Amino acid sequence: MDLLNTLVEKGLRREVPSREEALAVLATSDDDLLDVVAAAGKVRRHWFGRRVKLNYLVNLKSGLCPEDCSYCSQRLGSTAGILKYTWLKPDQASEAAAAGLAGGAKRVCLVASGRGPTDRDVDRVAGTIKTIKEQNEGVEVCACLGLLSDGQAERLREAGADAYNHNLNTSEATYGDITTTHTYADRVDTVTKAHAAGLSACSGLIAGMGESDADLVDVVFSLRELDPDSVPVNFLIPVEGTPLAKEWNLTPQRCLRILAMVRFVCPDVEVRIAGGREVHLRTMQPLALNLANSIFLGDYLTTEGQAGKADLEMIADAGFEVEGTDQVTLPEHRVAAGGGCGSHDSGSAGCGSHEEAGCGSQEGTGCGSHADGGVCGSAAAATAVEPRTDLVAVRRRGAGTDLAPNA
Repeated sequence: MDLLNTLVEKGLRREVPSREEALAVLATSDDDLLDVVAAAGKVRRHWFGRRVKLNYLVNLKSGLCPEDCSYCSQRLGSTAGILKYTWLKPDQASEAAAAGLAGGAKRVCLVASGRGPTDRDVDRVAGTIKTIKEQNEGVEVCACLGLLSDGQAERLREAGADAYNHNLNTSEATYGDITTTHTYADRVDTVTKAHAAGLSACSGLIAGMGESDADLVDVVFSLRELDPDSVPVNFLIPVEGTPLAKEWNLTPQRCLRILAMVRFVCPDVEVRIAGGREVHLRTMQPLALNLANSIFLGDYLTTEGQAGKADLEMIADAGFEVEGTDQVTLPEHRVAAGGGCGSHDSGSAGCGSHEEAGCGSQEGTGCGSHADGGVCGSAAAATAVEPRTDLVAVRRRGAGTDLAPNA
């Protein structure tokens, strides 16, 4: 297929594809799916070999968020039966992180619900970061605390944070359809603050809200311009008690096409399969490792994930290897340039030129446009997807409980 050959060549050159080419990937048929995966896999292996980076989430503060993000089980007005607790103490957070690190995780992602941290919250998280780093040599720490105020990113950096995560989630044109308590511009501002402070910036998206292909391409191209080192791709986990609980629009094939499109647009970036892979990719998860070079190990913020042991077996069985703490995730040219979502060598690859770009993580957050009636799924099939509510389970172990975590 000429399209795929062109995209492979561009990916190896770190050259941005056209919007039309990105849309064409999402419009391919199921008959062409393995060809799409194979093509994107060439780009993934060129820049990242067969390494898979493992990340581990610790939910520092769960529930009771004042924001109204439609996809989130911790949102204002949510009736989801999730765990609700206030800030974990530093030793509690470090103990939770240690479980993930023992399972092979290289990065710990500290997440807290809420609009954004107060200065006191930043002090609290700074203490947690220091404790985790003192007790776990060589660990990378990413913070995900919501919208940042001036000076807070710098304070997190001084405390030892390596990265900051804040997802765009969906296209600018449709952002108001999913959240009214903050804006798309607020999110962009926080990612920019993380960049400016020298934190490794991580920003991604959510698929599965009924959004159009154009919405998905819009947000991925916007992410490329923001220049993060890491792009987490979340697939909506429809949790009962949230406004989007009935949104079951994804198939495993659709998820693979989305991951392939992201890989072609950001060829040398850490693409992470984040929330929802177990629910929507299901038995196709091993194929997705040919597209993404990073996953979360174990559970998510409020929902259960695949057993950690099963994750490790899946990686090995698929012919991949867990990335070690002594290995550098990003390609050499990105490390030397301070990171970024493409080429800094030529305007044709035009992707931004932020210094100290980075990565991070977060669980399933949501997105999508209903404004144009766009339908998720293959271009050839717009039929409803049978809900797999049996695969959605609220987390009852790990952080905030007395039960052992899944790692």
